[in-house]
Amino acid sequence: MFAIIGLGNPGDKYRYTRHNTGFMVLDMLASTLNIEINKLKHRALIGEGWIEDEKVILVKPQTFMNLSGECVLDIKNFYKLEDSHIIVIYDDIDIDVGRIRIRPSGSAGTHNGMRSIIYNLGSENFPRIRIGIGRPPEHVDLTHYVLSPFSKVEIPKMEEAAQKAVEGAKLIVTKGISHAMNECNGG
Repeated sequence: MFAIIGLGNPGDKYRYTRHNTGFMVLDMLASTLNIEINKLKHRALIGEGWIEDEKVILVKPQTFMNLSGECVLDIKNFYKLEDSHIIVIYDDIDIDVGRIRIRPSGSAGTHNGMRSIIYNLGSENFPRIRIGIGRPPEHVDLTHYVLSPFSKVEIPKMEEAAQKAVEGAKLIVTKGISHAMNECNGG
């Protein structure tokens, strides 16, 4: 069993913001797998289904970004998951808009949601799919930037990146992290 966790903030106010990229990708993944993410459990909206012969739980924490780790720890403990079976999908300002990076582990960088997860799990050793949202322009505050929507020019790039992230998540579950990295990183 795998938990695939998309990071974001709950509520319509944040729905189409850069910081909700993880939620957006999870919604695309759910659609391709015909899974409804509609049960409120473990301080998250979750949906259960299958990727080939592997059971998956799709998770959208409802704790707000900076407390994401509390929800992830609840999920890990309830389902008795190994860290390697927790896949986190999130936005990253250190990657150009529309690009993705899949890694088996790593630090939180500047991402507060990831800091919370690493702190709560006591580990950096879980797969992650980072989706580039680019850096804010010099005159724009980081908080304002991540809580703003994508520009019309960025939307097609982000849709393509989200589709690649969906494929990456499926590959991690079915063929392993190394295969997913080889197929989806780069370019």
